[in-house]
Amino acid sequence: MRRLCHGTIRGDRPVLDLTELTWRQTREAGRSGIALLPIGSQEQHAEHLPMGTDTLLASAVTDRAAALLAAEGAEGDEGPQVVRLPVLPYGHSPHHLFAAAVSLSAATLAAVLGDILSSLSRSGFSRIMIVNGHGGNDEVMRLAIKEFALHTDVALAACSYWSLGEADDAGRPDVTPGHAGWFETSLMLSAHPDLVMNPLPVREPVQPPPLFDRPPHPGLSVERYGEWERVGGATDDPSGADGERGGLLLDARAAQLAQAIRAFDTATRP
Repeated sequence: MRRLCHGTIRGDRPVLDLTELTWRQTREAGRSGIALLPIGSQEQHAEHLPMGTDTLLASAVTDRAAALLAAEGAEGDEGPQVVRLPVLPYGHSPHHLFAAAVSLSAATLAAVLGDILSSLSRSGFSRIMIVNGHGGNDEVMRLAIKEFALHTDVALAACSYWSLGEADDAGRPDVTPGHAGWFETSLMLSAHPDLVMNPLPVREPVQPPPLFDRPPHPGLSVERYGEWERVGGATDDPSGADGERGGLLLDARAAQLAQAIRAFDTATRP
C-alpha cells in the first residue's frame, strides 16, 4: 500500500508522487507505470494574472485528472498506474520578455526535456506523457518526443491541456486558449482566485488584431515584430471571466486528460 498525491490509498495501482518515492519504489513503478510530466512557464499575463499562470493551470489540470484516475482505482477499475512528476516551471517565452519572463531558448527547452526523458528512461520508465500549459512550449515539446523516440525504446505522448477533446458548452472556442484573456482568467478564478487581481481590466479590441492570434488564412502561422507589446500582452478581454465556468472548464479538461492517459495506457501497456 502506498500513499497517493492526494492522501488516499489506491490498492496496488495508485497514482504516485515521484517526490515521495524511494528509488526502489520508483524503479518498481517504472516497470508498468506512466510517468506524467506537467510543464509550464514564467511570463507576463497582462496586469491581472500572475507570472506562473501556465504552470499553475498545468498543475491544476494534471492533479484533477490524477484524482479522477485514483477515484476509479478505488472503485476497482484496473486503470493505468501513474507517477506524477514535479511540474517544470520554465518554458520558451521570449515573446513575453517585452514585459517580464523567465525564458528558456527553444534549444535549451528541447535539451532539458531530452535530459528528463533520458533520466526517466534510464530510471526504468518505458512510458512517458508530457502535459503542457504554455503555447510557446507546444512545438518544442512535440519535437522533443519525436526525436527521443528515434533512438530510445520508449512510448511517448504529449499534449497541451486545452487541445484535448471537443469544446464544451462552458467554453468559448473563439478565445481558447488565448493568453491572459477570458479562458485563462476563468480557469484561474476557479483554481487560484486569490492570485487574480480585482477588478478585472476591460480590454478594448485592438486594431488591427494581432496576426499571431487571428491568422489571415486557416492553417497559416503568422508572426510580426512587436505584436505582443502592441496588444498589451493579452489576446482578448478578460473582464467577463467567471470562476464557476472556469471550474467547469477545468473539470472538462481534466476528464479529457484522464481519458487520454487511459487511452495511452491501453495502446502501450506492456
